[in-house]
Amino acid sequence: MISTDLPAQQKQLSFANDVMPVFFRAGCNQGTCHGSSRGKDGFVLSLFGFDKQGDYFRLTEEIVGRRINMAVPEESLLLLKATGAVAHTGGQRFKKDSSYYQTLLTWIEQGAKNDREQVAVPVDITIDPPQLQFDGIEKNTPTKVTARYSDGSIRDVTNLALFFSNNNNTASISNDGVVSSHAKGDTYVFARFDRFTVGSEVIVLPQDAEYKWSGMDLVNYIDELVFDRLEQLQLNPSQLSNDSEFIRRIYLDLTGAPPSVDQYRQFVENDSPNKRAVLIDELLASEDFTDLWTGLWAESVRLMGGGYTPVATDLKAAESYYQWIHDQIEANRPVNEFVYEQVTASGSNLTDGPTNLYTMLVHNVRFEPKNFAADFSQLFLGVQIQCAECHNHPFDRWTMDDYYGFVSFFTGITRKAGAEPREFYIYNKRNAPPVRHLVDGREMPATVIGGEAPIKEGLDSRIALAEWLTGRDNTLFSRNYTNRVWAHFFHRGLVEPVDDMRVSNPPTNGPLLDALSGNFVKSGYDLRALIRDICNSRTYQLSATPNAGNEADDRQFSRSRLRRLRSDVLLDSIIKATEWDRNFRDFPKGTKAIEFYPRTPGDTAGPLWRDDFLKLFGRSSRNTICACETKSEATLSQTLHMAVGNNVQQAVLSGLIPRLIEEKDSPEEIVEELFIRCLSRTPTANEMASMKGLIGEDHDQREPYEDILWALINSTEFMTNH
Repeated sequence: MISTDLPAQQKQLSFANDVMPVFFRAGCNQGTCHGSSRGKDGFVLSLFGFDKQGDYFRLTEEIVGRRINMAVPEESLLLLKATGAVAHTGGQRFKKDSSYYQTLLTWIEQGAKNDREQVAVPVDITIDPPQLQFDGIEKNTPTKVTARYSDGSIRDVTNLALFFSNNNNTASISNDGVVSSHAKGDTYVFARFDRFTVGSEVIVLPQDAEYKWSGMDLVNYIDELVFDRLEQLQLNPSQLSNDSEFIRRIYLDLTGAPPSVDQYRQFVENDSPNKRAVLIDELLASEDFTDLWTGLWAESVRLMGGGYTPVATDLKAAESYYQWIHDQIEANRPVNEFVYEQVTASGSNLTDGPTNLYTMLVHNVRFEPKNFAADFSQLFLGVQIQCAECHNHPFDRWTMDDYYGFVSFFTGITRKAGAEPREFYIYNKRNAPPVRHLVDGREMPATVIGGEAPIKEGLDSRIALAEWLTGRDNTLFSRNYTNRVWAHFFHRGLVEPVDDMRVSNPPTNGPLLDALSGNFVKSGYDLRALIRDICNSRTYQLSATPNAGNEADDRQFSRSRLRRLRSDVLLDSIIKATEWDRNFRDFPKGTKAIEFYPRTPGDTAGPLWRDDFLKLFGRSSRNTICACETKSEATLSQTLHMAVGNNVQQAVLSGLIPRLIEEKDSPEEIVEELFIRCLSRTPTANEMASMKGLIGEDHDQREPYEDILWALINSTEFMTNH
């Protein structure tokens, strides 16, 4: 039975289930009003009502008789301010003839009582319909929000919920839950009630008599799910990339540098129909792949080295950790085992590489369980659990109990000084007390987020955590990891940002993320198998050239996106294209930029004194765990550096041009090789004619060729993956 009234067993209005929802709907307990940490105008409510008992005390007992007038309920300051009858910073929140006013008035008339017994609490909410599709713009459809309570009762809470849209330009939702369509596209609208948020997908498709699905051959499940989605949204995919586009893209994505001239020619001259799949397998087995993905993982765990510091980020410890990561990726160790060993690691930071998860992830002089738990959750689960430290997560399902139970996994982590000043031994004290809850001070045993029961006493909490984290049933872990891998190849995750997985930030293609996650688990958490599926898909191999209908698409992967190269990949690409003999101080000769890690937090300036290249092009500072630390935005300073900076100048003058002049028989051969080295393609007829005009009659002069090489390196085509 569905009722708009109270759960059946309640005979009078409930403070928790009737009064608090009014504060929620009226915005009284939001962060911009009385829900802020300091409240507003002397009155404090808990943010979104996470502390109901505290709110009752502050409302009725903190200043007796001020906010509640038991003798004349209508004269209660609570009602006078909310209706605008007296001055109120927040303005009028509702009218006297509203159901919200009547609810508060009736509750006061009944004695403004607290709930004497434990009342039924919401355990879930739904929004109906769960998906909306409009066949035009400026059309409207109402939604309905229903709450299910712990006693089994159901209640229509549409008039008590808060509503918001992820993209008001496509579709908006009113305060009453009415969805309106505005422009072609897809988005989500959300309803929030109590501590729950639920979304409804909205698709807006204005009638287009000219649209016809173009179709494309499917290679695997990725194509099936992407193209089904594109057809649903009336988006035709771009054409397949040509061989030049593909080989450049796959080399950059799998090895961190463009192909050599020989690698390019061997591929484009091969007529085999499966040559792309063969090349993918070859690159997955290469040392360059291992180096690139070791560097990416090292960045994600904030690996860095340097002189001795109190936080144990010593160069020897960093090298131990880096080499261990390298060995695991080279051996294609299952990702679940790879992570499990790090989570459960104990020993010396200098000789037991994986223990450095506990010295690198958070750079504090003292190990702080709260900070570590937040970074751990964000890295391995994509969940920003720290948002539930002081209140329930405002836009996800996680509660303060989830947060403090999760922190307790790390209260026993201890760093013990070793035989030399830079050495630390990492171990876990099993008898360490759990953390205490912020609100009531009770001890919170170690509990996985969303778990119904704490870990049994006597077990090493980290082992229990690792078993849950990497278990086959934990989709939080597998969805997070596959989403991050997907983002590497498409410059955006199915969930974006990649480290903010929450109910109110749903994937652009949920079935695809589920399939990637499921297949990843079935493969035995095989990183290379996951990447092989992605790279062999038609979706990955689409051209970056838009068609008439998908130019504005930046969510559904109907074409490849232009991606400015990462700072380290850009530098390695310059080095490879020009054969520049560039080395990095304190690292062996031949070390690539992707292999270089900072020596101290914030050290992004590069390994050479006053070398700003890596910092300028957005290398992660590793100051925080946030994926946003790595920047890809283009800036004027980058343009100036590429034009007149020392790095490009030294690379151009490194000796490649004299060698080509000596080896090649004609200017055309030199120009063609420069194009292949930099752009992974041969010049067009017009480009060749222009280049010959620059070279002139004296074919042995270095300067024209150096100018051409400089111009190619400075081109958008070189600095982007496409």
